Amino acid sequence: MEDLREKYIAAIADAADESALEDLRVQALGKKGEISLQMRELGRMTPEERQVEGPRLNALKDEINSALGARRTALADAALDARLKDEWLDVTLPARDRRTGTIHPISQVWEEVTAIFADMGFAVAEGPQVEEDWYNFDALNIPAHHPARAEMDTFYMHRAEDENRPPHVLRTHTSPVQIRSMQAQGAPIRIIAPGRVYRSDYDQTHTPMFHQVEGLAIDRDLSMANLKWCLEEFFSAYFGTRVKTRFRASHFPFTEPSAEVDIQCSFEGGTVKVGEGDGWLEVLGSGMVHPKVLSAAGVDPAEWQGFAFGMGIDRIAMLKYGIPDLRAFFDSDLRWLRHYGFGALQVPTLRGGV
Repeated sequence: MEDLREKYIAAIADAADESALEDLRVQALGKKGEISLQMRELGRMTPEERQVEGPRLNALKDEINSALGARRTALADAALDARLKDEWLDVTLPARDRRTGTIHPISQVWEEVTAIFADMGFAVAEGPQVEEDWYNFDALNIPAHHPARAEMDTFYMHRAEDENRPPHVLRTHTSPVQIRSMQAQGAPIRIIAPGRVYRSDYDQTHTPMFHQVEGLAIDRDLSMANLKWCLEEFFSAYFGTRVKTRFRASHFPFTEPSAEVDIQCSFEGGTVKVGEGDGWLEVLGSGMVHPKVLSAAGVDPAEWQGFAFGMGIDRIAMLKYGIPDLRAFFDSDLRWLRHYGFGALQVPTLRGGV
């Protein structure tokens, strides 16, 4: 038994790796190991001999197990020391650059527009994107024969033949939010309504889904002069330079009188520079809210009047940040977004007198 102890203790101390240790364990303590065979011999001994040899064999077995565990720990520590010598890191070095996400230009411009109009006292109003056709058309004085109500221009929601609910559409503008806001709040009121809108169109300057912001101001003595001031102050703050506007008579069912609004610009080398030159660029529609629209929203047109306007968020983003194609906004191209996107902590910079 002493020979077995000296044999395995020495062999365990000289084991070079985990595999060698496992072989020694099997040779000594496996089912057919030398110490295990000695344990089987206890059954042939007298009770007096077993009382002497049994504790000695158990002690030898425990000693071998302890030696195996100690050697296994020593090998693991040696392996860790070797890794630490080969795999080291200088923690004083600067961190590697990690690519971070960017804010989409539409989200950035949305925040800029909201901040500017907030300074002028406009609150933000929201409404559903799936809208009843009464809010989307009828309440806005859009007649049944108007081309905008055709299925080639508007997305209608499916309706079973036996359903008697009113038709629903994907809203074609955020004007229904104006109606809902006037119904809920009454007059006076001053709101903007940014949001997604949907029209059946797709080319370089149109997409089936785009973003729009509309404004509404109702009070007792508002006029087109107030509308012109409001828009010029907005564009001056948004583009960071004094911007002149030009109103051209137009027709919209929900305003009377109506006007399309141009902003001063120049065209040089295929780029548009806003606020300079003698050129003009049409950017939005506007006008005084039609009395029928006020009546539909529960506001007395004999007592209240006001103005409304609407512009594309995507379009003014293209103008300010030099983005040539509207469709790129929705292509999910990460390279495009890294180029035109904004940092997560980049706060919109607003200049100009508001």
